[in-house]
This record gives sequence, structure tokens and C-alpha cells, in this order.
Amino acid sequence: MATNLVSAVMQFLTPDTIGRIATALGLDRNKVQSAVSGGVPALLAAFSGVAAQPGGAQKLADAARQQTDTLGNLATMLTSGEESSFLEKGTQMLSSLLGSQNQNALTEAIAKFAGTGQNASASLLGMLGPIVMGAIGQHQGAARALDANGIANLFASQKNNIAAAIPAGLGSLLGGTGLLNSLGDAARTATAAGSEAIRETSASRLIDAARQRGGRAPSTQPNWLYWLLPAAVAAALLVYFAVRPTEEVVPQGMSRAEQGMSQAQNAAVQGLTIGKQVANNIASARTALNDVTDVPSAQAALPKLQEATVQIEKTGGEIGQLSADQRKLVAGLVNPLMPAFNQLCDKVLAIPGVAEVLKPSVDTLKAKLTALVA
Repeated sequence: MATNLVSAVMQFLTPDTIGRIATALGLDRNKVQSAVSGGVPALLAAFSGVAAQPGGAQKLADAARQQTDTLGNLATMLTSGEESSFLEKGTQMLSSLLGSQNQNALTEAIAKFAGTGQNASASLLGMLGPIVMGAIGQHQGAARALDANGIANLFASQKNNIAAAIPAGLGSLLGGTGLLNSLGDAARTATAAGSEAIRETSASRLIDAARQRGGRAPSTQPNWLYWLLPAAVAAALLVYFAVRPTEEVVPQGMSRAEQGMSQAQNAAVQGLTIGKQVANNIASARTALNDVTDVPSAQAALPKLQEATVQIEKTGGEIGQLSADQRKLVAGLVNPLMPAFNQLCDKVLAIPGVAEVLKPSVDTLKAKLTALVA
């Protein structure tokens, strides 16, 4: 099976480890989880840029060698009073590899994406940096080349995987920093999908707000208010379509405002709704898997996994009717969830006796999810 570097790193960031990091930094666990989901692929994207620079691959190889023992001692370093030293060394490592400008740009993007402050984001990245480099070092290991050529080849082969793992909103924040440049077309596609998701989400909220306000308006209000609100929404949608990268032709007999309302409803409602349906199905499957500790609990979880698979299969038929842009929107919502889900599946199937009960259903579910976002 081909290597996925993002998954190789994420397997070390278990829920327990994320909880320890949150405790060590005094941060909300959910915000740390969100920051990790974006921080790992963002760091790998930044390191990919370093690997493409003269002498950069050697710097990464040296850093990975220095962090080879990090993963084995991680739990101890996060709970034995060594957190400050670990954080300081990680921050210094990132500064050395990325430079202060790129490090600050990455910190700011993660802070906005995860809803943490600048200082918290900087601290979190300082802890993630050594973990990521340690995972790279362990991945290369003795069977592969932990040298400049090996690192350069590794990152060259991982551009698509890294770009696909960057959450849509974070891709937009990183788009103007240059940190994604080394990923080439893969990064541009991810950034475009993120921008599309943001615009369509905004359009959807405008439409929903118009409907809700219209529904709550007392009958004693003047009729002109009912015309003013849709006009304001239509004007906002005009802006939305004006910034789309491809100019579209307005069908004869339909105003641009009417076209904007129709297309925004279609893209936002259909694309986002289906994407959320898939995300909810993944959440249901995760809940079932989180309860598995032995064979009896695996047998209890099996019907829930099978139901999630049925729902995913139904959703696949709906996705087949979407446009290419709408499918990109769905993929942008679903792809960031997959590394953690795959990691959880692997963890559960490693429990003695559980694979015999759940593996066929888990494999089927993962295959259908993969097909949805292909």
C-alpha cells in the first residue's frame, strides 16, 4: 500500500496525546483537535517547501534524526514537567527550518483556523513540530534513506496527500503565504475548493437568513420590507458570483440576480447538505468505534457501522448528480476527517479478536467513503 505521510504522522496524535497537549498548554481540547487537524498537513506543506530549497532536504534529514527518540518519550515529556523544554526546542527547530516570516504566517493561519490566540497557536506548533519530524524519521527508518535524497523523494511523492489533508478553510488562509507553493497544482485545487466552500457557505447563510426573517415578519409590516430583504440578498449574491474564477453566461430571459439566487441555492444547499450528511455518518461510525474495547462491544457496534455504510451508499447516488464544483465542495468537507477516522479504524481493529468481527464492515465503509471523494 502506498504511504500516506499525513496518516503516518496522525497515528501518533491519538486522542490521549491530544488531551495531554491540551492540558499542558491549558487549551480547550476541541480547539487543539481542530488545530492538529490543520497543523499537521500545514507543517508538512511548509517542510515540503524547505525540501525543495538548496540544502533544505539535508536540514530536514538532520532534524528528523535529532527527533528519532521523541515519539517514544512523548507521553513522559508531556506530563513530567518537561513541557516547557520540549516546547522551546520545538519552537527553535521550526524557526531554524522555516524562518521567522514563514513561522509567523503559519502561526497566524492556525490561530484563525482553530480559533486560538497567536501565543497558543505558536505553542501548539512548537509541540507539533518535533512530533512531525519524529514521525518522518521513524517512517524513513533503517529500511529507507534518512538522508537528503530520501527526504527530497519522500516529500516529492507526498504532494497530493498533503494538499488533500489541508482543511478547506485553512487552505484559503495559507493561499497567499507561499507556504503551499511547493505543492503545485494540488495546493491550488485545495485552496480553490476552500474559497468556493467559504463563498457558498456565506451565500447559504444569506438565503437562510432571508427565509427566517421573512417567516418571522409580522403581517402588520409594510409590504416593501418583503421586497427589500430579497433584493439585499440578491445583491450579495451578485458579489459572490462576481468573484468566481470562471465567468458564467446568463441564460436569456433570466437576470443575473435570479441566476445567482438559483445557482447559490443549488451549490450551497445541495453541496453543503450532502457534505454534512457524510460528515454526520462519519461521526456516527466514530462514535460506534470509540465504544469498542473487546469482541462483545465490537458485536454491539457492528449494526451501527452497517447502518452508516447504508447511508453513505445512499449519499453516493446523490453525489453522482452534483456538478464538479459541488463534488469538490463535498470533498473539501470530508477529506480532512479521513486521516483521524482511518487512524481510529486501525486502532480498533488491532484489539484482539475485533478484526474478525468488524474488518469486513470497516473495509466496506472506508471504500465507499474513498469513492465519494475520489
